[in-house]
Amino acid sequence: MAAAVGACRKEEKSRAQAKAPVPATEWIPLTGKWSGVEGGEVTEENGILSLAYGEQLTAAKWTGEAPKAPFELEYEARRVNGADFFGAVTFPVRDNEFVTLILGGWGGGLVGISSIDDLDASENETGGSMKFEAARWYKIRLVRAGEKIEVWVDGEKVVDVETEGRKLSLRPGPISACTPFGFGSWQTTGEIRGAKWRPLPV
Repeated sequence: MAAAVGACRKEEKSRAQAKAPVPATEWIPLTGKWSGVEGGEVTEENGILSLAYGEQLTAAKWTGEAPKAPFELEYEARRVNGADFFGAVTFPVRDNEFVTLILGGWGGGLVGISSIDDLDASENETGGSMKFEAARWYKIRLVRAGEKIEVWVDGEKVVDVETEGRKLSLRPGPISACTPFGFGSWQTTGEIRGAKWRPLPV
């Protein structure tokens, strides 16, 4: 009888462990290891990463451990001046494959992923329009899990795309300087603060 009770308790404990939620992974701050690799000046001061207005792209590349899928990323970004994308982030989606989340491109309002099946954010189904106010901070949350990319801006989901069986790549041009992970702005001064990421369960 005792053996049977013991076996039952072990089984109940095993079931409880199986149902227990996966502990949240600690956030990893993205500060202190940025390098300007393209265009205008890149500085980091008082927790704010600044990408100065450049002739074309200004890019900041992360020199520490880069996020690797599956992962979650959060940061805040704002456009200080200019009228194109600011706080755009280039990130890994598969081994040696990268895409860019565009914020405020193509005249100031485009949001989407570049590129999917060789179509940039203005051409694929992730492309949408938002009004971005100058000098206002916007909170960005990005999740790459499985074969899905999801993005929220100030809590509103703006990207939700399945990528299985699809080609994921960067738009040809200087944005590749951001790989494997980095921020960019185009003829615009952009600022980023509070950037952090964490691995997600596979």
